Amino acid sequence: MRLREIRKAKGISQLKLAMDLSTTQNTISRYETGAHEPGIKELIRIADYFQISVDYLLERTDNPKMAK
Repeated sequence: MRLREIRKAKGISQLKLAMDLSTTQNTISRYETGAHEPGIKELIRIADYFQISVDYLLERTDNPKMAK
């Protein structure tokens, strides 16, 4: 998953992202390290937050744009 890469490119800390998504910094860290995988609802919230497609977040495509 590209979460760490996307978050760092946007200059957002784990703590800020966690607060904005109503979760914990520990959860974000676990997503980034692969120790825990987000569920479907969490993937959608993360993708919406960064305005990217879920497929891009999951490295299924190199196109970050969301389908219309």
